[in-house]
Parts: sequence; C-alpha cells; structure tokens
Amino acid sequence: MSLRARNQLMALTKDLLRTWERTRSVWKDGKADAFERDYIKELESSVNRAVHGMEKLDVILKKVRKDCG
Repeated sequence: MSLRARNQLMALTKDLLRTWERTRSVWKDGKADAFERDYIKELESSVNRAVHGMEKLDVILKKVRKDCG
C-alpha cells in the first residue's frame, strides 16, 4: 500500500474540511448541524480509520516483501 495514497487521502480530506468550514461560516441552521454530524464528522472518522488501516497494511506489506524478496 502506497504511503502516497495515504498522503493523498489525508490532503484531500483536509481540503474538504477547509471547504466545509467556509461553508459552515455562512450556513448556520439545524440542517447544517445535522449535515455536519451525519456526514462530515462520519467522513472524518472513516478517513482516520482508513488511514490507520493503510499504515498497518503498509507495515505488513513491507515485512512480506522483505521475507519473500
């Protein structure tokens, strides 16, 4: 698993969150709260779990390459 892919995912997520913050500064109602809770926070949590999994997988793949290469 490429650390480049992990870094790209993190960068894109950071960009999305910056865009959300700009949107959130003008969208101030209950629907915005619900959208943030149901989608933005969930996405952020999912990306963090995916990044952690990618990092663990990278360690395993490096070991496999070393052991089998």
